[in-house]
Amino acid sequence: MYSYDVGAYTSVSLHLSQEEAAIPQTLSPGFKKLLREPAYCQLATLMPDGSPQNTQVWVETDGEYILVVTAEGRQKVKNVRRDPRVALNVVDPTNAFRIASVRGQVVDVTTEGADQLLDELAKKYLDEDTYPFRQPGEILLTIKIAPEKINELGL
Repeated sequence: MYSYDVGAYTSVSLHLSQEEAAIPQTLSPGFKKLLREPAYCQLATLMPDGSPQNTQVWVETDGEYILVVTAEGRQKVKNVRRDPRVALNVVDPTNAFRIASVRGQVVDVTTEGADQLLDELAKKYLDEDTYPFRQPGEILLTIKIAPEKINELGL
């Protein structure tokens, strides 16, 4: 069940049975390839008032899920813990016509493997073996997203 405020006068509750819940969509080979490249990715989450919050993020895949690393306390973490619905755009920085737009659900937010994934992303995006901007005491998290609807172009 999701319950969220969509305005000053209206509240909406969604009760989804297992049959009604969206089935995760399989990532195509072309989309997996794009996710494993240093592609641009914008992650949209929902604020408590229902308004969108958009963040540029580094992105990866384990072959089934879309993975994003962040840190405890960030707005996107607060948002997905309250409402797991997200949307992403993933685009090739060298060819804007190689793009995927995704709607999905966050299925896990975990510390497990987040440090290692951040170092892998630093290698992919910065050509650094370890992420050079780590903050002392910062708790890293991996957000795991199950894609429910994927629209692709040029993949």
